Amino acid sequence: MGNILSIIYFILILSVIIVVHELGHLIAAKKFNVYCKEFSIGMGPVIWQKQKKETAWSIRLLPIGGFVAMAGEDGDEEDIPYERTLAGIKAWKQIIIMAAGAFMNIVLAWVIFIGITAYQGAVSVPAEPIIQNVASGLAAEKAGFQNGDKIIHIKNSKAELTPKTSDEIVSFIQYYPQNSTFTVLRDGKELTLTMTPTYDEEHQIYILGVQYVQDGVKEISFLEAIPYGTQKMLSSITMIFDALSKLIKGIGLNTLSGPVGIYQATAQITQTNLLSVLAFVALLSVNVGVMNLIPIPILDGGRIFIILIESIIGRKLNEKVQTVIMMAGLVLIVGLMLFATWNDIIRLL
Repeated sequence: MGNILSIIYFILILSVIIVVHELGHLIAAKKFNVYCKEFSIGMGPVIWQKQKKETAWSIRLLPIGGFVAMAGEDGDEEDIPYERTLAGIKAWKQIIIMAAGAFMNIVLAWVIFIGITAYQGAVSVPAEPIIQNVASGLAAEKAGFQNGDKIIHIKNSKAELTPKTSDEIVSFIQYYPQNSTFTVLRDGKELTLTMTPTYDEEHQIYILGVQYVQDGVKEISFLEAIPYGTQKMLSSITMIFDALSKLIKGIGLNTLSGPVGIYQATAQITQTNLLSVLAFVALLSVNVGVMNLIPIPILDGGRIFIILIESIIGRKLNEKVQTVIMMAGLVLIVGLMLFATWNDIIRLL
């Protein structure tokens, strides 16, 4: 029963994010008078439909995402005047329509982050990277770490970090788990310690074997929740770009997750509380929004890129060229999904 509920939650969460995304495309398309034949929640056979002006609003059998059917999106003008098709409007309007889905995902995340922060009425003040407790028998103790040490610098063969918070250290060692040199401040003196993070099989993360001082708590008003919620959203976007830059360099490929990993995370989160679920929805929504703007063909960002290229050269790209570009993008996306899914499976074994 638990697995069935997890699957239902997984589908519902992804569907909400995708429907919000498609709603962004719809609103922008209608703003620029592009003919939209249908807006659907779900896929597959229609189980309910209502015609409102020129657009059919549908609910389909399979509760997996949704779509908006815009005239000319796939080269089919459906006997609609050319100026009312996606291809028949100005390039800057096409770009806005393509980007509107991602924009709505980011807005959804922004509203959720603000709502959560306002409800909690307080925010965490990130703790300094000061060690509160060293676990017995683990790598940190063997390396000579002591309670009260403040980690001020980390360096290894691939990267280095001057941490301001303990969270930065936790993130750093996930990407660079090799042997590292730690500079710590102890009793006003700098010491150098060397160690290799240990992989925690149970939680599937790298650890040093220490506990840091706890984050502080600051009470805030409802209005103060807006800038703090905004900061959470911006931090999420920054983390995504940081992770992408590392992946491009071949760093952290083993941390890449696909649908299986997202399902696992959903199953775990939905067993906690509503606020955690909402925060998870916000993080997924930000990821969908940002990832869709990457200039890879078949994604919205790829289509924006093609529109920009056509604007620069002053003509439409050859259909065969577009097909090749789209197929290359499809192969890349499928390849990444397969690789990410393989990572998920390996972590399950």
